[in-house]
Amino acid sequence: MIRFNNKSQRKGVFENMVIISLIFHLSLLGGVLSSCARMGSPDGGWYDDTPPRVISSSPAEHGVNVKNRKVVINFDEYIKVEDIQNKVIVSPPQLEQADIKASGRRIVVDLKDSLKANTTYTIDFSDAITDNNEGNPMGNYTFSFSTGTQIDTLEVSGYVLNAENLEPMKGVLVGLYQNFADSVIHREPMMRVSRTNGSGRFTVKGVGPGAYRIYALQDADGDFLYGQKSEYMAFSHDSIVPRCMQDVRQDTIWRDSLHIANIVRVGYTHFLPDDVTLLCFQEPQTDRFLLKTERKEPDRLGFYFTYGSDSLPVLRGLNCNLDSAVIPEYSMKNDTITYWLSDTTLVNQDTLLVEFSYLMTDTLGQLVQRTDTLEQIAKTPHAKRLKEQQKAFEKWQKEQEKRKKREEPYDTIMKPKALEVKINANQNISPLHVLRFEMPEPLARCDTGSVHLYSKIDTTWYRAPHDFRQIATRIYEMNVDWRPDTEYSLEIDSAAFEGIYGQVSKPIKQGIKVLNEDAFSTLTVEISGAEQGDSVVVQLMDTSDKVKRQSVAHGGQPAEFYYLQPGSYYLRAFIDKNGNGRWDTGRYDDDLQPEPVFYNPEIVECKAKWDVSRQWNLTALPRYKQKAPAITKQKPDKEKQLRNRNLDRAKKMGKEYTDNINR
Repeated sequence: MIRFNNKSQRKGVFENMVIISLIFHLSLLGGVLSSCARMGSPDGGWYDDTPPRVISSSPAEHGVNVKNRKVVINFDEYIKVEDIQNKVIVSPPQLEQADIKASGRRIVVDLKDSLKANTTYTIDFSDAITDNNEGNPMGNYTFSFSTGTQIDTLEVSGYVLNAENLEPMKGVLVGLYQNFADSVIHREPMMRVSRTNGSGRFTVKGVGPGAYRIYALQDADGDFLYGQKSEYMAFSHDSIVPRCMQDVRQDTIWRDSLHIANIVRVGYTHFLPDDVTLLCFQEPQTDRFLLKTERKEPDRLGFYFTYGSDSLPVLRGLNCNLDSAVIPEYSMKNDTITYWLSDTTLVNQDTLLVEFSYLMTDTLGQLVQRTDTLEQIAKTPHAKRLKEQQKAFEKWQKEQEKRKKREEPYDTIMKPKALEVKINANQNISPLHVLRFEMPEPLARCDTGSVHLYSKIDTTWYRAPHDFRQIATRIYEMNVDWRPDTEYSLEIDSAAFEGIYGQVSKPIKQGIKVLNEDAFSTLTVEISGAEQGDSVVVQLMDTSDKVKRQSVAHGGQPAEFYYLQPGSYYLRAFIDKNGNGRWDTGRYDDDLQPEPVFYNPEIVECKAKWDVSRQWNLTALPRYKQKAPAITKQKPDKEKQLRNRNLDRAKKMGKEYTDNINR
């Protein structure tokens, strides 16, 4: 009697017996099935899932004393190379791009740069090589040779992550230098290079003994130098000393393309370090240039800069008078400025010729004054707008005539459109909610005495104290000390707000219910792993990795989140080195790393009435293991899953075989 240790063993043996039985019966009945009009045979045959194999090369793989710049690699079947430009990389880097072609059963690499003496060259194909028919991947393949008498075989591996959100960064160059000067990445190409995959993983191969500095660079211009602030980069002052050791790992032995024969422990050469983590950042874009100007709407002019400035531009009309006729609106970073035209005469003027004076960065990196003469043309001409207004008036007239004939109430005068005010007053809010009022245009008048808030206590309505204030050109806020489990009524009188073009607001009445405390959750996060005195900003992220709330943990105090909406959250934190409450990037020439960011990979479930607590050691896991896959946007490269295709085909053949027998 055959005994099985578990169900998976019985299932594996059963599947094997089914496949053998199916093949046997199908071979016997092949002639019968092909002669019967009612019976069909499964299309296609068994898949070839054997990857390509190198059978020879010139020069020889791992060859030494190589002088020829042409490399030919021969395979045992027809092959193709996918995405050569992004997947294949030559090290040392080639300033003139190598010519790489796949033809038939061979790959030909023509190196354009002169070969350096006593240097190991590697051609890293990553997973670009597959067979021509089935697309079977060869796996990560690297061809190497040396121009000297010996070949370097050490490796350095690790991960490249975005410093701000720990996203794996794909396609980033990682390189080594033996020159430890800080300016080397500005002056000299990297010695040994690799490129990260979809998991942010890199392996620099062909490394010789010694100590190195390591850098990561999203090389925009292909010169293997850090020359643009727009390029993402990472640096480390730690010395990298490659080494290797003999180690043991588990390998899977396949009996055939479908079944595992054994899992064995085998010895291998373990290259170290293999967990270098580089955190890429983009320096502040302090160079200031005028990107564009526009007049999408006739009532405003837009000016867009690459960077903000505390010194505001000066706008002067050349064919118009702009004095006291423009209202500026600035973005948060002062890099976008919108000038609202408060004079309708200017709004109706199709072309405005203006003189615009502002600060910009010169070739020496200094801010200098610049003056441009600009022609601002309305996208929709005034004549066309008048026609549209006339059509709207005629449509209104017809509607009023129809209402008059039906003896319904009608208007004798076309009323102007009301000023539409957007208010984030949901029917149910938390006690932390701040009411925000967004106006469609700047206001000429704001009557705060016409804004009322009432709270209901028992059955009586009372005035509720509030603070109504302007926080931006078109944004107002109402701060209220909301009482849980209380009904409020927001009431705004007619014409409380008047825009610069004469439109006034309608009366507004909005009921608001502040939910009971039992509708919310409370989360307390105790932080460890930070240095004493560090200010740690803890952020609650939703399942799309967006910040919902944040709290500061300082001096050993926990981060606390009250009145938290029930839901699923993740935790992110950063060390606020300068205490400004926001994450700050790095600056390489100032030897400043970006502020450290950490993620907790565990999901936090918050439910109504729950008091949830978490203890979080920021450094318990290496950085490349911290971000949960569920919120990681950069997914690993898709591996070609080919091993189960023959099993799928056997199951399909088995079904068709059974169907034919039943007929």
